[in-house]
Amino acid sequence: MSDFDEIYRLYAGNVYRFLLRMSGDPDTAEELTSETFYRAVKNIDSFHGSCKMSVWLCGIAKNLYTDYLRKSERKNVYLDDRDHPDGGDIILLFEDKEQVLNIHRILHTLEEPYKEVFSLRVFSELSYKEIGSLFEKSDGWARVIFFRAKEMILKQINNERN
Repeated sequence: MSDFDEIYRLYAGNVYRFLLRMSGDPDTAEELTSETFYRAVKNIDSFHGSCKMSVWLCGIAKNLYTDYLRKSERKNVYLDDRDHPDGGDIILLFEDKEQVLNIHRILHTLEEPYKEVFSLRVFSELSYKEIGSLFEKSDGWARVIFFRAKEMILKQINNERN
C-alpha cells in the first residue's frame, strides 16, 4: 500500500463529510473529495507539516468548495450544532456566498485550538470525544473550546452587521 493510499484511507471520509456538510449535496461532496485528493497529490510538496494532514486536506477542500460556489452561485449553506452545551439547537443559515466566505474568513482569524476544534466539529462532524482524543484532552475540554470558538464567530458576525 502506498503512502497516498494510506492517506486516502485515513482522511477521505472526513473530507467527504466536511464537504457534504458545506454543500448539502452528496454528489458535489463526492466530486470535490476526489478533486481534493487529486490536488493534494499534485501539491504534496506544499505540505510542510505545520498543521495536521486533516487540516491541510480540509483547507484544500474548502478552497475547492469556495471555487464551486463562485462558479455555481449556490446558496443556502447550513452550519448546524445539535449538541450545543446549553441544549439549544443553533443553525446558522448563510443565505449567500458572501456570508459563506465571511464565516470562513472569520474562522481563519481564530487562534488554535479554536479554529481546528470548530472545523473538526462542524465540517468533519467529529464527536467531542473524538476531538478531545485528538488533542489528548477530555470531551468536556473539546465542548468548551468549540462553544468558545462558535461564540467568537457569532460575535464577529454580529459586530459586522452593526
